[in-house]
Amino acid sequence: MDFLFNKNHHFNLANLITFMNIASGIIAIYFLTHQEFIFAAIFAWLGGAFDIIDGKIARKYKLSTEFGIQLDSYADFLSFVIVPVMYIYFAIFEGSLINKALLAFVFIFYVISGLRRLIQFNIDANEGEVTKYFTGIPTPLGAILLFGAYLVWNTGYMPEELILVFMILVAYMLNSKIKIPHP
Repeated sequence: MDFLFNKNHHFNLANLITFMNIASGIIAIYFLTHQEFIFAAIFAWLGGAFDIIDGKIARKYKLSTEFGIQLDSYADFLSFVIVPVMYIYFAIFEGSLINKALLAFVFIFYVISGLRRLIQFNIDANEGEVTKYFTGIPTPLGAILLFGAYLVWNTGYMPEELILVFMILVAYMLNSKIKIPHP
């Protein structure tokens, strides 16, 4: 079991927790494709919890590596970009009468914005270091904002068209110069 605390082992404790984030994202996608939105939300939030825990474990036990940084970003892409976008699509737009080309543009713009943000974050990241601020909103916050928009839409106070505008705004903020304090 020494491998759990071996910084150079790809299956150390921090990375195993990151793999649990990835598994949670995959399970959330399964539930989304079966219209099981409550279970999808549970696994999406579980992925978020694993994302918080993996970073704390990596820093506490000095397990941060280039591999772990890359793995974490792949997990973030799945759990905080792909899952929320799919959630919004399946929960709100799957049977919508809104132009499909417009939907495709907004959803692809969000995915590319999230991916671009994560790639830039990796380029700027240093092993074991935590900056005081994020530049642009981090993808987990983007996911929270999208889930919040879904909840507001579900109450009937936000039309579908406004969801699309909100998605474009959040996508833009992912790569903006906004400074967000790091927790």
